[in-house]
Amino acid sequence: MPRKATHRPTTVRTLAGAILTVALIVPVATACGPDSDASATASGTASAAPVATVPTTTVPTATGPATTAPPTAAPVPTTAVAAATTTTTKPTTPTTTPTAKPKSPGRSYPLVDGSTAEVQPVGNQNYTARIVSRGSVLATLETKDADAGLDANDMFVVLSVDGTVHSWMGGAHQGPGTFKLAGGWTAKVTKVGELHYRAQILGLDNAVNDTLDADQHDTGAVANGVHIVLSAGGRISAHM
Repeated sequence: MPRKATHRPTTVRTLAGAILTVALIVPVATACGPDSDASATASGTASAAPVATVPTTTVPTATGPATTAPPTAAPVPTTAVAAATTTTTKPTTPTTTPTAKPKSPGRSYPLVDGSTAEVQPVGNQNYTARIVSRGSVLATLETKDADAGLDANDMFVVLSVDGTVHSWMGGAHQGPGTFKLAGGWTAKVTKVGELHYRAQILGLDNAVNDTLDADQHDTGAVANGVHIVLSAGGRISAHM
């Protein structure tokens, strides 16, 4: 009796363990059945479906420090530049100014009495000289292809053919007569008529080197650097 009692519990435990084991096996078998395969198949199919892929652009990575480049202006076509720079200019009429005749190159010479001789060329290599004192013209000399002279109250003036003026005071001789002049010259003065005198200029050998003729107006001459004036009243003077 005791042995049977001991055996039954053992059997029950074994059966219970077997039942438990079966119970555990059934769910596993169910999971491994056709339904399970279909689910697995569906899952595999879903996983095998193609997945759309978006192409990616690989941007090169700058090696240096990141800098912001200034915006670059779009290139302008060459034709547009040419059109922009081409301008239409109206032809301009050159402005002309009437050419004024240049004034004659006048010169002024101070005279020994404080007056001034204003010299101007008059053409044909001739000159005129105005004797001016305090704004007034006292006399006028003019070269007519020869030297000109003036006796202005004992101031003697010679205007030579080159436009230069020479003046001095005093040293006059009253003609007619023969007189020694500066520079070794000798003057032989004769009266020809009323307010008309003539003077021969003689050299060392008494040869006539020049003749002055004062007919109604004074005259002058330059002989080897010596300036000579003969007045219409017969006064003669010379100066170097």
